[in-house]
Amino acid sequence: MSSMSGSSPLSLSKSGTTTCATLLQQLQEIWDEIGESDSERDKKLLQVEQECLDIYRRNVEKERKYRAELHQSLAEAEAEISKLVSALGEQASLPLSGKIKGTLKQKLSVVDPVLKDIRTKKQERIKEFLNIETQIAVICAEIAGNDRVIGPTDIQVDEQDLTAKRLGELKSHLQELQSENKLRLQRVNSYMSEIHELSVVMSLDFKQIIANINPSLVNHMTVQSKSISNETLASLTSEVNSLKQLKQQRLERLQDLGSSLIELWNLMDMPMEEQLRFNHITSLVSSSIDEVSKQGSLAIHIVEQAEVEVERLNVLKTDIETARQILIQLMESGSDLSYLLSSMDDQVVKAKEQAASRKEVLDKVEKWKHASQEESWLDEYEKDENRYSAGKGVHINLKRAEKARILVSKIPSLIENLTAKVKAWEKEKGMPFLYHKAPLLHTLEEYIISRQEKQEEKRRSREQKRLQDQFAAEQETIYGSKSAKKPLGNANTILGTPNSRRVSTPSGRYGVSIGKEKRGSGNVGAVIPVNYVALAKDDQKSGGL
Repeated sequence: MSSMSGSSPLSLSKSGTTTCATLLQQLQEIWDEIGESDSERDKKLLQVEQECLDIYRRNVEKERKYRAELHQSLAEAEAEISKLVSALGEQASLPLSGKIKGTLKQKLSVVDPVLKDIRTKKQERIKEFLNIETQIAVICAEIAGNDRVIGPTDIQVDEQDLTAKRLGELKSHLQELQSENKLRLQRVNSYMSEIHELSVVMSLDFKQIIANINPSLVNHMTVQSKSISNETLASLTSEVNSLKQLKQQRLERLQDLGSSLIELWNLMDMPMEEQLRFNHITSLVSSSIDEVSKQGSLAIHIVEQAEVEVERLNVLKTDIETARQILIQLMESGSDLSYLLSSMDDQVVKAKEQAASRKEVLDKVEKWKHASQEESWLDEYEKDENRYSAGKGVHINLKRAEKARILVSKIPSLIENLTAKVKAWEKEKGMPFLYHKAPLLHTLEEYIISRQEKQEEKRRSREQKRLQDQFAAEQETIYGSKSAKKPLGNANTILGTPNSRRVSTPSGRYGVSIGKEKRGSGNVGAVIPVNYVALAKDDQKSGGL
């Protein structure tokens, strides 16, 4: 092969010489026939020779440039290999080109496969780095509370350091973060479990509470994952402590009320049937905070029920004690007591009748309060655009809403009958009917005004929405639809009773929830058991007054 390569230019030279001689002979014959002079012949031959030299020079220059390009390609390939080997921290089994025997093409044929192989290794290593660094960035964002979705396009891999050592360090860091992520998630679930247990005992809206902390805790099926950020953990810790404090406050309040009930029963020798009605309250008197775990046992309506009963018994007790003091004074004065005893019997009977008459009104007040609380719940429920979406508890809330609408429709008649009953009582007794130390009629008047204002506000809101929809429809007719239809609901909207402040409910002014129970994050005093869905009570209270 080498001898052929060496003799090829020589044979071409001989062939070229023969061809040139033949062509020259032909030119001589043509010039003889033309009669061209010798000087003109020499001039033309010189021109032909010059043209041949130019062709040779151009080809030599072209080949020289090609050789330089091969040298440059070889040098660049070696430099890239050296750079990639350094970045990957590996050793390539490739000698320098100066030590490789053979032509430039032969050297390139050795270097090119090595370069291609190491480029492939680089791309594979970049993919590994990208995968690990993306996972690290996602976990760090979750810990920092960053809700932005992070993908591979957000990550810039340092291609100057793709060593296996650095890759191992990143893997170790990722494992640490994954362990941290797991521990944080366990803490979140533990706090949520505590909040759920406390919510059940106090009849609070568990979903609304955790949604106020972070919507992802409720909607973790529709978002990436539950929030594990420092802020979320701090809020959960604070919420647990606040609920524990609230539980302690409610238990202590019920224990005080239970003790008062027992004392009043013993003092007035109340029948056992009457006492058994409040066994769920008096049974808490000797209970420790950890022993109270029954559903709804510390609900706000239980506290209110106990307060109303203690107030009723105190009124009865005051009448009895007044009569007793008069009797003692008369006995000490030596007066004839036969008439007095008869009069006292009459007073005791009147006192019991008054207490019984108050109880009838108070029962109607409880029905009014319950209806008002259901109205507030229904208002918030109907604002929830996502209330018909599939989810746990949806059918329960739908059923509760149906019953609430029926109950709310009866509120005007409830108020009318209650007002008439209170006026009749006051006319008969000649004194105002006090409820939580305030005239009940005044409370009813305030409630009626507040409810009317609320209904007028709802009417204006509906009218405004109607006008907006009408305008949007007109714009769409003129210009055509330019945007997608508004989706049904918001991923952050939670079904259930919002734990909002209720100004217009009857318990909003005089309930235990105002001024008596506050938590670190704000006022806890929802006057309705906010996640209460036991509909049997509705059936009992849905009847007329």
